[in-house]
Amino acid sequence: MRLAALAVTSLLTLSSFAFAESLEVSPEPIFNGKDLSGWKAAADNPFWKVVDGVLVGQNDEGLKGNVLFTEKSYHDFVFECEVRWEGHIDSGVMLRKPELQCQIGISGSLKKDMTCSFYVGKGGYPEAGQAKGKDEVLKLGDWNKIRIEARGNTFKVSLNGKLVTEFTDATYAEAAPLGLQIHPKLPMKVEYRNIRAKALD
Repeated sequence: MRLAALAVTSLLTLSSFAFAESLEVSPEPIFNGKDLSGWKAAADNPFWKVVDGVLVGQNDEGLKGNVLFTEKSYHDFVFECEVRWEGHIDSGVMLRKPELQCQIGISGSLKKDMTCSFYVGKGGYPEAGQAKGKDEVLKLGDWNKIRIEARGNTFKVSLNGKLVTEFTDATYAEAAPLGLQIHPKLPMKVEYRNIRAKALD
């Protein structure tokens, strides 16, 4: 029994150390605040523009929607951004392959705010990937800091310094560009700044 208890204590200590270590990782800027260098965007794209150091995403008149991807692919990584919106928006951060989305704003299917929850396509929002306690720290209409950590098959999301989501799924195993979404069929505007990322592998 003592050996079992010691083993559990050791595992908990290692887990706590790994989480504390991950918080010390400082991602680097991937948005320069001036233009879309480092991102895949058509020269005549109507969806994304830079205004006073802020990346502004807004749907076009046809409400076609768009995803702005990084030129670089990431597997294990830390991603941070500050994001601001008002009203009904449906955005998110895309990662890995097959595609996994960290939701920002209102879920079109659930009709409620699912910020920092993971959307898995046809499977919707699995319970294990839904944010817990995010309403306590979410600041609607103001800047919110989101930090996503992908390490192996585990994905963690912090909102304004609070860990709100920890999701484990081995499905999303391949590296892919990071993406910022404007959902189709919805008039919406979302703003991003201080976008940073760091590959861990």
